Amino acid sequence: MTDWPLLSITTFLPLLGAAFILTIRGDAAVVARNSRNVALMTSVVTFLVSLLVWVNFNPASAEFQMVDQARWLPGYAIVYKMGVDGISLFFILLSTFLTPLCLLSAWEAVQVRVKEYMIAFLILETMMVGMFCALDLVLFYVFFEGVLIPMFIIIGVWGGARRVYAAFKFFLYTLLGSVLMLLAILAMYYDAHTTDIQVLLAHRFPVYMQSWLWLAFFASFAVKVPMWPVHTWLPDAHVEAPTAGSVILAGVLLKMGGYGFLRFSVPMFPLASHDFAPLVYTLSIVAVIYTSLVALVQEDMKKLIAYSSVAHMGLVTIGIFTVQVQGIEGAIYQMLSHGIVAGALFLCVGVVYDRMHTREIARYGGLNARMPAYAIVFMLFTLASVGLPGTSGFVGEFLVLLGAFQVNSWVAAFAATGLILGAAYMLYLYRRVVFGKLTRDDLKSILDLSPREITVFAPLIVVVLWMGIYPSTFLGPMHASVGKLINDYQLAQTAVPVTPLALR
Repeated sequence: MTDWPLLSITTFLPLLGAAFILTIRGDAAVVARNSRNVALMTSVVTFLVSLLVWVNFNPASAEFQMVDQARWLPGYAIVYKMGVDGISLFFILLSTFLTPLCLLSAWEAVQVRVKEYMIAFLILETMMVGMFCALDLVLFYVFFEGVLIPMFIIIGVWGGARRVYAAFKFFLYTLLGSVLMLLAILAMYYDAHTTDIQVLLAHRFPVYMQSWLWLAFFASFAVKVPMWPVHTWLPDAHVEAPTAGSVILAGVLLKMGGYGFLRFSVPMFPLASHDFAPLVYTLSIVAVIYTSLVALVQEDMKKLIAYSSVAHMGLVTIGIFTVQVQGIEGAIYQMLSHGIVAGALFLCVGVVYDRMHTREIARYGGLNARMPAYAIVFMLFTLASVGLPGTSGFVGEFLVLLGAFQVNSWVAAFAATGLILGAAYMLYLYRRVVFGKLTRDDLKSILDLSPREITVFAPLIVVVLWMGIYPSTFLGPMHASVGKLINDYQLAQTAVPVTPLALR
């Protein structure tokens, strides 16, 4: 173990890099080059520091580790407190892993306001990591909402033609739900007289409060996931966001809702979670089936992958509210896998978009003749999205369905239809883009993956195969924390008689 405050260093190191970039002066070319170099170097160092968090993590312990605490607002019992457990560990690593790849992918794509772009991404990384580390409810809320600002700027400044509309829609949707969560936080503080998450996890909220608190948190987390029917901001945000913005949006920001359910809704409001589980199952099944059908008819590659994200996250919410070991571990694994695979698919779209400046599926076809390396990379991530055994997508989906089957076989059966539909729209996309005859003149001179693009894809390929072939590397550290969550949930169910919601 180390005495260094690793979590605080991992969280605020990108902010230090952003501050350094602010001081860079010179002509436009020099500023752009130096800003890129500093941002990439900062994000790589941050990732290496986050690996030390993994190395120093004790997988046998279910408690929060590497806790870092300082006085913040002592008069109100609000403290600066950071910690990590088996549930949050890999989300921190996911954030620090994807950020340098995003910066490298945007190396040539972003030519306007490069300095500001790099600063926005580093601030975004600080907010993402801080949110997963926070052990104080107010601190969590600050990071949770802070993520909105740099992502709003990234979409609104460097996005597509309708970027302003998409940015405001993203901001307003997510902010509206979070206002209700803020009211719930005030109510929790009034009842428990603290915002310490460790204390709140052990606090028994009154039965009459749990339903209202659960609904308030649900309003915020459901939009972030996003769950049907509050998912409509996501396709617009993805289509208009720059490629790197889409990667972070799909890779990390969608996981904030699932993490919130695991950190707050299920352990803090167990009785309400039990009552509202059928509602979550229903909304999730509708999301899995409906958005998969919508994805089948999309003509824009980014929009198709965006709708597939809603379907995959529907499986995640089913897994979380089964409150079974397989269901919850499968949900966490599915979130990690989706973060890597969906991010990689958006990068695949970005590769051809940078060359052809269109995402319309009908404009492509026969790319395997000119881009064999790209065809292989795209195929791997397509099959991982479908859930092919040996890839990361299989493990999470299998565990979620196993956990769902233990709770309700009908839920598992309906959720499984998403796997069939997922194979349909992803393979349909791949066939239309990669196979067929190369008839268009503008495609006959298209170039295959560059060394920089291969460098971006290589670590993603390694992680997808690693997670698919040897999942215990990732399941082991989360097992103790998931077991404690389930045990506490079951104790809460037996301690208070479960009565229908209408009688409370």
